[in-house]
Amino acid sequence: MERAGTATNIAGVEYDSRRVGPGALFVAMRGEATDGNRYIDAALAQGATAIITDSREAYRRLRREHPAVAVARVEHGRRALAEVSAAIMGHPERTLALSAVTGTNGKTTTAFLLEAMLRSVGRTCVLIGTIETHVANEIRTSPHTTPESRDVLELFADGVKLGATEAVMEMSSHALEQERVWGLPVDVAIFTNLTQDHLDYHGTMEKYFAAKARLFTGVGAPPPRVTITNADDPYGERLATAAQHSQLLRYGIERSADFRAEDVHLLAGETRFRMCTPLGAVDMRSPLTGRVNVYNLLAASAAAWSRGLTMEQIVTGAEAGAQVPGRFEVVPSGNKSITVVVDYAHTDDALRNLIALARDLVKSHHGRVITLFGCGGDRDRTKRPKMGRAAGQASDLVVLTSDNPRSEEPMAIIREALAGVKETTTECIVEQDRAWAIEIAIRAARPGDIVLLAGKGHEKVQILNDETVPFDDVAVAAEVLKEIR
Repeated sequence: MERAGTATNIAGVEYDSRRVGPGALFVAMRGEATDGNRYIDAALAQGATAIITDSREAYRRLRREHPAVAVARVEHGRRALAEVSAAIMGHPERTLALSAVTGTNGKTTTAFLLEAMLRSVGRTCVLIGTIETHVANEIRTSPHTTPESRDVLELFADGVKLGATEAVMEMSSHALEQERVWGLPVDVAIFTNLTQDHLDYHGTMEKYFAAKARLFTGVGAPPPRVTITNADDPYGERLATAAQHSQLLRYGIERSADFRAEDVHLLAGETRFRMCTPLGAVDMRSPLTGRVNVYNLLAASAAAWSRGLTMEQIVTGAEAGAQVPGRFEVVPSGNKSITVVVDYAHTDDALRNLIALARDLVKSHHGRVITLFGCGGDRDRTKRPKMGRAAGQASDLVVLTSDNPRSEEPMAIIREALAGVKETTTECIVEQDRAWAIEIAIRAARPGDIVLLAGKGHEKVQILNDETVPFDDVAVAAEVLKEIR
């Protein structure tokens, strides 16, 4: 580290020059999309009195042009941001017991379930995740699955002021690899599963897995006290064999595990099973639906037990449920003959699981499964035909539309997904306009059918090139159902 300039009192820390105020420390760091060093002058103009930079050139320029400004040069900008933020905010991460969840699918539901179980016994929590953030009883928006370390620590600090003792976080592969969670001491680490996603960023499944695996070795902090892995997932077993410095708990349905589900009964709006645990077996009941939620319940139960809850408390917390927006969310309707479900499924594996669940729900009355989906633009292109194939193989009718095309041409994305559908014999209707596609899918349904609107889930906007427009699958579907009631 190199340092220069005059000692100064720090009023706060920022990495975004637009948020800088008088007396702030500005951390200028190179990121994936932009270089914070380009905004040093803007930060100074807004009152920054100290700068940390990861650029030798910026450091030298500051010494030359702003000799009175306190400046330091570091090798790792994100690590420095985490360390100074923690120090300035009084180390709130040391007060909270942190449970972190990573994996491709199930992170959000598992995190919501764990928080619900902890809250059910009177513990005050901070929840940071994809859909929303909870600080005690306050709900805030979540711009990213895992924010920058400075923002995480601010949320932790707010929670501590309100009496929080627990934190539950989703940790994305991007955040782990980019060290946005540097220095956070994880008490309980949970792995859900790994299927193809984000290969536009990571390149290969091995690199994707390596990013996830960092949670279990510690990112600028010791390994977690407890590691919880999915025994039925091959990547979960790889993590289990490498967990040498943590207490290991496995969960699953098919293979031997510490928390194992037996005698599973899946109904619409209810899941029941026998959970075998290190302390004996208990009967679990939840308003969540589907086999995937059995896994989520097992993972959350193992974590809750690790955080000191009894089996009786876990059962009670599971029964209370935790409805997650956009996760198998049934659209309210007076039309009882047709069920419309909104779900975030945006990988071929998640789509396959979603359709399998729907198939179980309609088989008793010979209903059909109609699946609407699209693929995101500026994301992993290789999963598009795989999603099309998954939809075509398991659905009775596919409606292919846009998701968030971003900078890509919508029909080009659709054509790549359509190639996978065409490998099957299932009829496919193509409609680029998502609102019109939703109407087509619902109007195609007959009594007893289920319509799946996959991909966007909880999202309330659609990203079209450089325009972000309001769009809510639930609201659009509700309007259509109202018209045909």
